[in-house]
Amino acid sequence: MSAATVPDLPERVAENGGPLHVGGLIVHLVPASGRTGVRVTVERDARIVAKVPAGADRDALAALIRTRLAWLYAKVNARRAEAAERPRRRFIDGEGFWYLGRSHRLKLTDDPAALPVALNNGRLHLRRDHRDTAIRALVSWYVARGRTWLPNRVQPWVRRMDVPDAELNVRPLGYRWGSCSHQGIVNIHWATMQLPARLIDYVLVHELAHLHHAHHTPGFWRTVGRAMTDYESLRVELDEWGAGIWLPEVEGE
Repeated sequence: MSAATVPDLPERVAENGGPLHVGGLIVHLVPASGRTGVRVTVERDARIVAKVPAGADRDALAALIRTRLAWLYAKVNARRAEAAERPRRRFIDGEGFWYLGRSHRLKLTDDPAALPVALNNGRLHLRRDHRDTAIRALVSWYVARGRTWLPNRVQPWVRRMDVPDAELNVRPLGYRWGSCSHQGIVNIHWATMQLPARLIDYVLVHELAHLHHAHHTPGFWRTVGRAMTDYESLRVELDEWGAGIWLPEVEGE
């Protein structure tokens, strides 16, 4: 969600090719129909992504992106530092895993009748015979929790923000907390289930606001602010939490 907005481009545009190489940085271009300006985002894996008008002129894009190089260098370095410091998790007794803002200690169990992963009496139980596939088992557990917990959580925000009941999916999203499709489908990253509830609310409000506004325009942020007056402090807190959550590489991300 860290981004810079670059001024609108002229309408005379040509076909895009592959990524741009500007100032020693690689900028991945994502053409978006209907867009007139350029939005540059540094993802949490330090990839630079620019959403651009379909067929935008590459020379014009490069010139605009050069005006943001100082910001880009700083943001890329910060993202790389976050990745280097990201905590690893071991699948041993006592290791901590976050769920809804609380750290739960892992306990290996030997009950063949038990679920692969379960939360019991404040401990996160992992069947020992699933230890070799623990990442898959734990991610599946977070996904299942999200699909149960999130639909009820989102309903008050749906009513407050006057948006239609949207289909809500929980799935891997790489380094994004959430996304909203053109069809109005709201996708939430399974990793958000590690966050405190107030930050999950912010992610939900952010994505629901996209049902009114496709892009991060002033109107978009006014919509977020009307629903959640403290959203700016929550954005800062979300960035802080983002560096510390468990985010393994998962197939499909």
